[in-house]
Formats: sequence, structure tokens, C-alpha cells
Amino acid sequence: MADESTQADQNAPAWPKPAVAWFGVGVLVVAFIFSIADRIIISLLVDPIKADLNLTDTDMGFMMGIAFAIFYALMGLPIGRLADKHSRRLIIGVGIFLWSIMTAVCGLARSFWELFLARVGVGVGEATLSPAAYSMIADYFPKDKLGRALGVYQSGAFFGVGLAFIFGGLAIQFAKGADEFVLPLIGALKPWQMAFIMVGLPGVLVAAMMFFDLEPARQGITSAAENEISLGQTFRFAFQRWRVFITHYTGFALLALPMTTLATWVPTYFIRVVGMPPPEAAPKLGFIVLILSPIGVIGGGWLSDILFRRGYKDAPLRVAIMAALLMVPVSLVATRFTDPTLALAIMAPFAFGASISMGLAPAALQLVTPNRLRAQIGAAWMLFLNLITASVGPWAVGWISDSVYADPMRIGEAITIVNVASVAVGGVILLLTLKPFREAVEKQNVI
Repeated sequence: MADESTQADQNAPAWPKPAVAWFGVGVLVVAFIFSIADRIIISLLVDPIKADLNLTDTDMGFMMGIAFAIFYALMGLPIGRLADKHSRRLIIGVGIFLWSIMTAVCGLARSFWELFLARVGVGVGEATLSPAAYSMIADYFPKDKLGRALGVYQSGAFFGVGLAFIFGGLAIQFAKGADEFVLPLIGALKPWQMAFIMVGLPGVLVAAMMFFDLEPARQGITSAAENEISLGQTFRFAFQRWRVFITHYTGFALLALPMTTLATWVPTYFIRVVGMPPPEAAPKLGFIVLILSPIGVIGGGWLSDILFRRGYKDAPLRVAIMAALLMVPVSLVATRFTDPTLALAIMAPFAFGASISMGLAPAALQLVTPNRLRAQIGAAWMLFLNLITASVGPWAVGWISDSVYADPMRIGEAITIVNVASVAVGGVILLLTLKPFREAVEKQNVI
């Protein structure tokens, strides 16, 4: 493999022009924004869905997490393998179309299982995006610019959260203008059902945008088909780097959990405990996330690039550990206030700190993974990320609220327990990963 890779490096295609590369990232950011908006709109509709479908907080945690995350994560593995061999642009475009339609279908649900199956469809569609996008961006930019580029891409998640809160709140306010809507061939729909449809259907236009994006040439290989790595080689490579990958996946996933609770349960905390109605809470939270989180994720990538150029091969992990040190005290107090002004004020450093590590995780993976495995290794990362954040995280908050406190008004304390534990453990894991990660970067540089 070493001789083949060396020859491939010598014949590597030129990097795309900066304007082309950044346009490509821009389209992917728009796709990411819509994926997050479609994913989390349910968090603004918890109480009306519970009332209409006769569900509990645990049920809603399951719906926001496991129903979406399991299939999102598992489908990412075969999709990642396809993306390492075929058109990443086409795969993403088809996925956008699927998840947009399935988000609208959530609005047609009239039972737990109908909503569950629609959420599964959203998860399967969204599984196409990030593994293929990570691979594309790594072929748009050289390593010393990769942290910033991936930080910009990951900012799409926070723009998505912010815009979902803002426009989701407006959609809810609009939908409340009528007791129900009557659509041809469908019949009467409740306001929360109409909100799903209004948020989901515009994504079909985003699917068409992908065909204006450039499919970049794969760096370091002559072609994906001629340099295919077998499934056995993939497993052997992952096994050889098992300590780096397992600790990276687990540590970064735990650091991502506060952002997940912000997108899923924090709106409910503001509605129940702080006393803000959804149309008021949603845009205020949305603007905080829209401004502070992109600054955090892009700033984290920028700092990582600076440290990398100064010789710190473990730069992404170093910056993530700094973020963990910030998030422990912030998480302790973030969801403990009942005063609206204080509750909103603490959300600013919370949104900033929770976002810092989000672009660093994929950037770190690109430093230790050959081109032919980037989408597959990225899909494995998404598997761990979603098992811990999108499934365990939301469910754990709902379970603590129902089973430990047995009091829906203590949802803020349940959020605090989950967040503090996750960032503390995640930071320690990444601290223990610094040395093996540096060794893996050096090995990758000579492969």
C-alpha cells in the first residue's frame, strides 16, 4: 500500500480553485442547514404531539433520538462505502430528497408508529450527507486548511438549529391561526402536523442544488474504482488504529451531547420551566444559536489550523479538550434558571462552548485516514456520534425526568446531569488519546 500511495501522491490532481472549493462547501452547508432543521423541528412540538398521540417524555425522547439515530447511524456504513467508490454529489442529492419528503410525512402521522416510521425515513435520508461531505471537503482543501473548511461546513448544523428554531416558531405561530388545516386528499391536520410539512417540503429544492456542486477529484489516488480497498482491508486498517478511532469517536461524541440537548430538550425547558410560549422561546434560542455557535465551530477550526501549522499534530484534540474545560462549569448552571433574562444569557456561552468541538472531530479523522476510506471511517464516526448523542442523550434526559425525578418541571436538572457527565468524561478520554493520535498522524504521513 505504501508504494501505491507514494506513486498516487506524485500524480495527485491539482487542488480545486478556492472559489470552486468554497462554493462546493457553501452548497453542502445549505444541505446541512436543512438536514438539521428537518431533524429537530420535532423538539418544538413535544407537548402538542404528546397530547394528540398520548405519549410520555420517554416516548418523545425515543422519537427524537433512537427512532432517528439508529437507522441514521447504521445506514451510514453502507452509504459511506458507496461514497468511497461512486459520485458523492449524486448520493447526497438523493438523500436530501428522501429526508425532505419524509419530514413532510411526519406531518401526516396519526399514531406513535406512523411518526416512528417517518422519523426512520428522515434518518435514512440524512445518513447520506456527512460521510460523503467530509470526503468531498477533504478533496477540496489541503490539510493545513482543512480545519477551517470543516468548521464552516459544521456551522451548517448550528445555522440549521438556529433557523429551525426561528422559522419553526413562526410556522407554529402561523399554524395556530387555525384549529386545523384541511388539505386535498389528506384531510384535516393539526397545527403541529402542518409545521412538519411547511419545514420539510422546501428541501426538495435543495436536492436540486447539489447538481451545481463540483464532484472533486480524489487526492492521493488515480481513481476510486481502480484503488478500491476491500472490506477486509478496511477492517484491518480500522483494527490497527482501534485505540485512536474508538477513543476519538467516544470522546468527541460525548462532547457533542450538550449541543444535542440544546436542540432537543432545551426548548422544552424554556417552555415548561422558564414559562416562554413556543413562538417566543424558539426565535430567541434560534438567534443565540445562529450567532454564537457558528463563531464557536469556525473559531475552533481556525485555532486548530494555527496549532497544526505550528507543529502540533494533535491540534484538533487539544482544542476540543479546551472546550471541555469550558463546558463543565457552564453546563452546571445552563438549565437551572427560571428568570427568562438569566436563562437566555447563560445560553450564549453554552451555545458557543458546545459547538467548538463539532468541526474538530471530522478534521481529526482526515489526518489519520487515507482517501479511499474517508467516507467509511466518517460513517463509523457518525454511528458512534448518533448512538451516544441522538439516541442515548435525548432518551436519558427524558428517562431521568420521568423515572428519577417523576416531575416534568425538573427537566432542566435532568439536562444538567446528562451534560456535565458527558463533557467531563469526554474531555478525559481525549486527553488520554493525545499520544496515540500523534503517532497515527505520523504513520499516515508516510503511508
